[in-house]
Amino acid sequence: MATTHDHGDHTHDPIEHGEHLPDPEIALLDDAIRELLYDKGIITAEEVQRCIESMEARDGGVNGKRIIARAWTDPQFRQILLSNAPAALAQLGFALDGPEFIVVENTPKIHNVIVCTLCSCYPRALLGLPPSWYKSKEYRARIVREPRNVLREFGTEISLDVEIRVHDSLADLRFMVLSTRPPGTDGWSEEQLADIVTRDAMIGVRYPQA
Repeated sequence: MATTHDHGDHTHDPIEHGEHLPDPEIALLDDAIRELLYDKGIITAEEVQRCIESMEARDGGVNGKRIIARAWTDPQFRQILLSNAPAALAQLGFALDGPEFIVVENTPKIHNVIVCTLCSCYPRALLGLPPSWYKSKEYRARIVREPRNVLREFGTEISLDVEIRVHDSLADLRFMVLSTRPPGTDGWSEEQLADIVTRDAMIGVRYPQA
């Protein structure tokens, strides 16, 4: 289990600790009920995770996966996606109304990560339901101040020679990260590639894994 970190003049809880539920009493009740259901054999942790993934997919999470997979396999589409994301999305039948939408690309020298420092602005139609840590004050404050430490808590180590760019979503602006295609995926179909794209990778806190 993750522990509290001490940075000298201040301490903080790791981003993923307890998923940062807004009310500690609700968090305790949630944990107790979940553990009881596990102990009784009524549900398993794997079943809960599958339900979460299913809800995210119905809410649009699969759309972002398709877009990333197409960009990995179609250089022309990737170029349009990075220069005019709405036009690229229209090619796949997606029409985004409202906020401006920008796709930022990870490279060997640049790593992008998304946040909304004011609230929780987020492209639900493409990424699905926002994770609770994304909406937490802890993530929103710390990812701007100490992005390497925050990413490390997600298991993502960023080399010191790589620039980290934090993009702040606003009411009229949304972002999505185009991750670097994982090695060992040559010859994979778009469907296979889409399966390894995760919501966290599209936010920029983790890498997709082959």
